[in-house]
Amino acid sequence: MPRFFYQTLALNNLKKNSQTYRAYLLTCIGTICMYFVLHSISVNQALNEISGGAQLKILLFFGVIVIGIFSTIFLLYTNSFLIKRRKKEFGLFNILGMEKRHLAKVMFWENLFTALFGLTVGIVSGMILSKLMFLVLLKLIAFKVPLAFEIPFSSISTSVALFGGIFALSLLYNLGQIQLAKPIELLRGEQVGEREPRTKWLLILLGTVTLGLGYTIALTTESPLQAFSRFFGAVLLVMVGTYCLFTAGSVGVLKLLRRNKNYYYQPRHFTAVSGLLFRMKQNAVGLANICILSTAVLVTLSTTFALYVGVEDQLRNRFPRSIDIVVYDVENTDMGELRAHVFPILERHAVQPQELLDFRNLTITVAQEGDSFLVGREYFSDFSPNVGFLSFLTLADYQKIVNKPLALQEDEVIICSDTNYPYETLTVLEQTFTVKEQGTPFTGQGYLDSFNSYFVIVKDLEILGELHKAQAKVYGENASSFTHYLGFELESTPQQQLDIYKEIRASIANPAVDINSRAAERDSFYMLYGGLFFIGIFLGTLFLMGTVLIIYYKQITEGYDDQKRFVIMQQVGMDQAEVKRTIRSQVLMVFFLPLVTAGIHVLFAFKMISKLLGVFNLTNIALFAWCCVGTFIVFGLFYGLVYACTARVYYKIVSV
Repeated sequence: MPRFFYQTLALNNLKKNSQTYRAYLLTCIGTICMYFVLHSISVNQALNEISGGAQLKILLFFGVIVIGIFSTIFLLYTNSFLIKRRKKEFGLFNILGMEKRHLAKVMFWENLFTALFGLTVGIVSGMILSKLMFLVLLKLIAFKVPLAFEIPFSSISTSVALFGGIFALSLLYNLGQIQLAKPIELLRGEQVGEREPRTKWLLILLGTVTLGLGYTIALTTESPLQAFSRFFGAVLLVMVGTYCLFTAGSVGVLKLLRRNKNYYYQPRHFTAVSGLLFRMKQNAVGLANICILSTAVLVTLSTTFALYVGVEDQLRNRFPRSIDIVVYDVENTDMGELRAHVFPILERHAVQPQELLDFRNLTITVAQEGDSFLVGREYFSDFSPNVGFLSFLTLADYQKIVNKPLALQEDEVIICSDTNYPYETLTVLEQTFTVKEQGTPFTGQGYLDSFNSYFVIVKDLEILGELHKAQAKVYGENASSFTHYLGFELESTPQQQLDIYKEIRASIANPAVDINSRAAERDSFYMLYGGLFFIGIFLGTLFLMGTVLIIYYKQITEGYDDQKRFVIMQQVGMDQAEVKRTIRSQVLMVFFLPLVTAGIHVLFAFKMISKLLGVFNLTNIALFAWCCVGTFIVFGLFYGLVYACTARVYYKIVSV
């Protein structure tokens, strides 16, 4: 046998199969490059110079793990397309005299060449792009730090280890496919699954039930905490339902179309429906994968983009005032002395406090059932949608806020909230109060505004004290204590607000006093949501890459499967124009089904995701809606472009 025979044969095989391997190589290079870039940024020492850089590095490393897991699943999945396409080729080699051990050597060298090329180009591309992407990240998080360009050895070694392992697993899978198959099975490998599938009504029922349950969970979620606990369960149910309905439901739909004689007995519909029906067993899984990946792209990009664009809204939701001061040990803190520290600092900076809030309150965690508010840990174990807060304050403090005289009886309250309280009474801790009126809403202690909460105005401190004692009996050591809130808005520059905040912190050395500033927290918010958006871009691109590759291989595989059929059709009278119409009908019939289904998934998930974003202080539903619409339009345009390109490839194959 000539020297380098197997190496030469392997290279020739890769060249002959360039149409199928080109896309696979590009995807390998892309995933390796993305993994290397994100890993190198996550270990970049320059991030240590940023306040909150440690948390950002943890966030980026989480993205590295997700990309690694997805790359493993995705590349192994797409490898199955390649080996299926080439089974006939290996079967022919086997019949011509090559033993399976010889085929194994050829496959080893093919895999090695692919791995070396993909790793080399992917890592080099990652080295080139890592500096640019690091600058993009710094732009998103609104930080300027000295850029120390570095090529971490750990990123190279980790990339080689991970993707080298993926290529090794692909080789083992391919060897198993060849070793376990007989020569005649290899020759007919592309025809596997060609029998007409039966309509599996049990699978259709399972898919309908699981998809319906997933949608129901999404639509009935009413609170951020409930959304947080239910989200992954709903996602799993929708994924199962999608696979079941694409696998079994699509067969049922195609058979219904076949029964419609007026539709079925037309040249383009006849060929499209019959061809899809006989291959739907292998077709459906690819369509379901495209649908799920499309949904992942839409959800990932729309949510992370909304969080990043709405960062200022989130800041205001979390910190309603420029400066807010919360005193937890009210009994041992002299509020007069505290004010004496704060207001002279404002005077020195020539700034007047606006929208001043200064009140004592008692916040109790409750579960609402109508006009009754239940107190006890047993009511919160299941993340009930009715979990929220009641924040009590006295009439005297409330009058200072609204600046008008009011009167209350001992059994009367005023309720303040952005949402209407529809009941005439309020019962809590075995006390029933009459709701005298709906008060003027005001914002204080921003974390309350992200959940079901009401500010309840009672007559005086005596009633407030009774409520405190009553809830202490229920919660014991975990009972809420009195707090005092002092907050104000400042009409000044962010830098001046930051200087004022630092001076106030320096003048008050009391661990029971929590001082927050919107200007001081702005950097950490941009750090968090800029990092999330950066990872969202990476993951969205990765999911999009997966979608495109599956579509591409699906079209190539079907093109070669349909080639003989279209030759026969042309021999019996179908012209080129009819071939094109048939191809367009067949591709459109299934190509946009995953996109439409993905849009439906996002539509049903919109409410749950909106509630989930409330945990991140994003309550601007209109902003999230526009981000979803914009993402869907852009993705739809890109999806249409992929359709046009792959349909052209399909037509070239079948028209040979």
